[in-house]
Amino acid sequence: MCGITALLLADHNLMASPELHEGLGMLQHRGQDAAGIVTCGNKGRLYQIKGNGMVRDVFDQPKIEQLIGSMGVGHVRYPTAGSSSTSEAQPFYVNSPYGIVFAHNGNLVNADELRAFMDQDAHRHINTDSDSELLLNIFADNLQKTGKVRINEEDIFTAIKGIYDVCHGGYACVAMIAGFGIIGFRDPHGIRPIGFAKRQSPKGTDYMFASESVVCDGCSFSDFEDLKPGEAVIVNKNSTVTRRQLVPNASFSPCIFEYVYFSRPDSIIDGISVYKCRLAMGEALADQVLKKMGPNHDIDVIIPVPDTSRVAALQTAYKLDLTYREGFIKNRYIGRTFIMPGQAMRKKTVRRKFNAMSLEFAGKNVLIVDDSIVRGTTSKEIVQMARDAGAKKVYLASCAPAIRYPNVYGIDMPSPHELVAYNKNEDDIAIALGADKVIFQNLEGLVASCEKFNPSITKWDASVFDGKYVTGKVDEAYLAHLENLRADGKKGKLEDLQSPETLGLINFNLQLK
Repeated sequence: MCGITALLLADHNLMASPELHEGLGMLQHRGQDAAGIVTCGNKGRLYQIKGNGMVRDVFDQPKIEQLIGSMGVGHVRYPTAGSSSTSEAQPFYVNSPYGIVFAHNGNLVNADELRAFMDQDAHRHINTDSDSELLLNIFADNLQKTGKVRINEEDIFTAIKGIYDVCHGGYACVAMIAGFGIIGFRDPHGIRPIGFAKRQSPKGTDYMFASESVVCDGCSFSDFEDLKPGEAVIVNKNSTVTRRQLVPNASFSPCIFEYVYFSRPDSIIDGISVYKCRLAMGEALADQVLKKMGPNHDIDVIIPVPDTSRVAALQTAYKLDLTYREGFIKNRYIGRTFIMPGQAMRKKTVRRKFNAMSLEFAGKNVLIVDDSIVRGTTSKEIVQMARDAGAKKVYLASCAPAIRYPNVYGIDMPSPHELVAYNKNEDDIAIALGADKVIFQNLEGLVASCEKFNPSITKWDASVFDGKYVTGKVDEAYLAHLENLRADGKKGKLEDLQSPETLGLINFNLQLK
C-alpha cells in the first residue's frame, strides 16, 4: 500500500513542492519506507528528490526549495512487490517519449508476462522489480506509438486504455508529462482509491489528485471526487480538465480493507466516511461479542489498540454499556508496525510502540479491540502486555473477519503461512495469541458496515477474507510465485543490509578506510 498525490497550480510562478510535501505528510500512514517528489519547471525541466525513510527524513526546507515548478507528483512507499531498495523509491521517470513522471499504488498480477513483453517486443529496459516502473514503461510505450512531436488528450486516453487492456490487478496512478500537465487514473475494478479536487486562486483553478480526500481537505481544496473504476482524468497546464471512463462496464469492487485499517478516519472514500464506517463496525462487533459470550459475559472494560481501532472500540463499549478506557499508551514517533518490512522488525517494535497502564488492567477482565489480526505479531505482544499489567482474563476482538488468504493487490500479506488465522479456528487462534478468547467480526457484518453508507457499491474486494480475487488471473501457481517473491524470509537479507545499524557500520568502515 502506498500514498500518491499530484498537484497543478494555475499560477506558473508558484512552487508546487511545499503543498506536495504537506500532502505526503498527510499520507504518511500509507507508507513509511520511502518518499519522493518530482516537479516540473520552465521549459519542461524536471526536479527530483526521493529516498528511503519517512517524509521528515527525506525532505527539509532547502530540499523543498530545490523542487522548482508549479506542478508535480509525490509518493510515499510501503514495499510489496519489489524490495526496499532506494532505487525503487518513487516517483519514477522516463525521458522518452515526452518526459513522463509516474507514481502508483497497488500491484499487478500479470507482471511477469508484462516484463517479458517489455523486453522482447517493446525493447524497453526495466531496471527494478517495481510494478510502478512497469506501468510507467507500458504507458510510455503506448504514447511512443503515436509518433507525434506533441501529444494531446486523445493520445493520452488511448495510451491509458492500452494499459487497461493488458495490466491486471489493483492500481491507482498519477502521472505528469513535462510541460503538458498531470494525470490520474484508476484500475477497471476501482480496487485502489484515488480522487481529485479543485481550488480557486487569483490566476485560475488549481487541481490536486490524492489517494485520500484528507489531503485535499488539508490543502484547502474542495469538491473532492473519487475517480470511477476505469476512469482517467487529465489536467493540462492551462487547468483544463478532461475526463473519460475508458472501461464503461467495469465491475466496481473497492478494497474493503481500506476502511478497516489503511485509510485515515477523517477521509471519505467512494462516498463513504471512514469514521462512520468504523463506528458501524464497532456496533456490529458488539453484536458478535453478545453472540459469542452471551448477555451474562464477565467483561469489565473495553480497551482499544491505538490508533485505528479507537473509533470502533468506543462504539462497541457504548452498545454493550461497558466502560471504555485507554489502557495502552502509544509512542507516536514509531511507525505503523503492520506496514514495516520484515517480521523481526515488526516484533521488536511492538513493545517500543505501546505501554500498558497497570491501573486500567489490574484485576480486570478486559476485552481488547483491534481493527484486524493479520500475522498476530502485535496481538500476541498486546495480550501478554495486558497480562503483565495484571489483567485476570484477556479477550481479543477484531473488527474484521479472520484473514486467511494472501492479498495480491498491494497489501503486504503475501504468504498464508504468515497469517495467524491460516488453517486455524477461533480456539486455535486464541491459543496461538495467548488470549482467553478471540472474537472476529463476520464478513457479512463488515460489508454491511460499509455498504450502508453507499448502497450503490454491491461488490467488494474482500479477498483476504474470502479468497475471491475480482480481477481473475490469480491461481495457486501465481500465489506460490508471489509468496516466493515477497515472503519475509526473502526480504530479510536486503533489509539486514539496509538497516540503520548496518548502514552505520558501513559508514564507519568507510571512514576508517
